[in-house]
Amino acid sequence: MADKAVKRSAGILLFRGTSGDAPEVLLAHMGGPFWSSKDAGAWTIPKGEYEPDETAEAAARREFLEELGLPVPEGELLPLGDNRQPNGKVVTVWALEGDLDTGLVVPGTFSMEWPRGSGRVREFPEVDRAAWFPLGPAAHGKILSAQRTFLDRLRLLLDGRGAAGAGQEAGEA
Repeated sequence: MADKAVKRSAGILLFRGTSGDAPEVLLAHMGGPFWSSKDAGAWTIPKGEYEPDETAEAAARREFLEELGLPVPEGELLPLGDNRQPNGKVVTVWALEGDLDTGLVVPGTFSMEWPRGSGRVREFPEVDRAAWFPLGPAAHGKILSAQRTFLDRLRLLLDGRGAAGAGQEAGEA
């Protein structure tokens, strides 16, 4: 992959409680030493990068399993579209109605040098916990600001106004 190639990431935003209850979304708190003491703006949709030889949907399903250690619940994936993040990465997300016991989450791990410059490589969880948050201000306050658009698109979808704003961002393939 060339250095100037756009990095792509895909994920699944799980939601529940749409039959009379206020909907909730499942978010994952990012693991590793940088995020350990942060809460606001430190939660994410379970997602991850993929290469051109993998479809976005396959990557979203794989990353859900890798990050949470649980399979994607059965159901229809509802496209929430793409969003270009401030770092230039294009993120594609689907919504899925389902439930998941956050007590069963067993996150995958990654290795990195820590502390930086120490020469010691340590292993950290990809996410250190997952939790359900009401769709609205509570979830908005927790999720990375660049991913808030997916919460807004889910709200539009659930409100029955359709996903008119959930299409491709201008200029993106």
